[in-house]
Amino acid sequence: MIKGSACADGGSPRTRALREERGDMAPASPLAGPGPRAEGGVVGVFGHADAPARAALGLHALQHRGEAAAGVVACDGRRFDAHRGVGLVGEIFLSEATRGRLRGHAAIGQNAGAIASDPERRGGQPLLVDLDLGGLALAQSGRLTNAAALRRALARRGALLRSATDAEVLVHLVAVARGDTLPERLAHALRQVEGAYALVALTREALLGARDPLGVRPLSLGRLDGAYLLASETCAFELLGAERVRDVEPGELVVLDGGEPRSLRITQNRGRRPCLLEHVRLARPDSVLDGSSVYEARKRIGRELARESHVAADLVMPVPDAGVPSALGYAAEAGVPFEPGIHRSYPVARTAVAPAQRGRGVDVRLRYNVSCREIAGKRVVVVDDALSCERAARELVRMVRAACAREVHLRIAAPPLAHSCHYGVSTPGCEARRARSASVEETAARLAADSLAFLSLDGLYRALGEPGRDPAAPSYCDACFTGLYPAEPALVA
Repeated sequence: MIKGSACADGGSPRTRALREERGDMAPASPLAGPGPRAEGGVVGVFGHADAPARAALGLHALQHRGEAAAGVVACDGRRFDAHRGVGLVGEIFLSEATRGRLRGHAAIGQNAGAIASDPERRGGQPLLVDLDLGGLALAQSGRLTNAAALRRALARRGALLRSATDAEVLVHLVAVARGDTLPERLAHALRQVEGAYALVALTREALLGARDPLGVRPLSLGRLDGAYLLASETCAFELLGAERVRDVEPGELVVLDGGEPRSLRITQNRGRRPCLLEHVRLARPDSVLDGSSVYEARKRIGRELARESHVAADLVMPVPDAGVPSALGYAAEAGVPFEPGIHRSYPVARTAVAPAQRGRGVDVRLRYNVSCREIAGKRVVVVDDALSCERAARELVRMVRAACAREVHLRIAAPPLAHSCHYGVSTPGCEARRARSASVEETAARLAADSLAFLSLDGLYRALGEPGRDPAAPSYCDACFTGLYPAEPALVA
């Protein structure tokens, strides 16, 4: 039996107000603006008496990967229960009545980063369907680069597709795949897709988790009191009090059915190419990606940034919150005092400013305050993780100068974001095109900064333990910096 519920009205007034203020995804900093952000996160729990609540808590930890919508599907071995909604996790699963409707020892959930392609929420995830081998729930993050071709092929075979989501394509592929079990059918379906994804699926007997053959999108396996968990990031395990077991390997399908985890190979090993931007910006700093602490990696990135582009200064100041680890590393390497002179306003005020009066500069002033006491008369290095909104960066420089800083030097802990991502990350458009055409000096002049420097791509690789970028065999997917995509160009839509 399958039961479900959904709230598709945009959430409560509080949710709508918060999303209007923050945008579909709150920017990590004013320099980053509406910059690169993940378009979804997934979580799964198997073998826990309160699996639905644990899944919802896991989604709360992954809120930064998607703020547009969320959903959970639970199963007790016989019946599936579902609840989906638009807005933030805390709003969608706030009521006890909602949580009480979700029962079972297994559950999966997803945060969606954008719903523009599915405004009627026909493809709200997790999807839940009845197949000839039983019920199947599926939630996916990332993007299939050959989804359009697969949709056309399915339509020619008579499939009725109700949404524009990649997850619906996967469900239809499973429905017609070969195999005696649903895990076998899912593996067969995944051999037909290209792109980058992390997904979780739920049958009456098992929790399944899969990662794309290049490992572009992250997925980890954890354990909690005999139960097993899957999550896009390990910060979900921390919130639940679980331990990280390992990363799901690229091209691996994990089967959790009560015993020890089992694995099916989706494809032969094609080499690991995890997303470089996860280490720079997308992942939470308290997560572990491919065995490496994100927080420590960002501190090393800051050290490398200082080695490449340090300028005489009196203090190093981060843009909260994303720039803090890199600024700490920069200050330690440069031997310059670290000073948190930019302070975030909590909560973000919005009621006094009508939308027509607001621009990116006003948003920056609402969100941040610069302290004169720490920086007056000082030469300041401002460190952040990305520069994708020049108008916001220009306003921040103006604010720092207004606080009587003698010099303002911007340091960005990544190369310029010059290309779009086709693998499940929303990346800027016009700013990226401008980054390709403008020199650093021209950009610094537009921002009214005394100097501007980006970390080099080789420097970013060195900070992550590589000797540099190997052009013949890069260790990461760095397409947003280089324009060189791991998938075949013909498959990139």
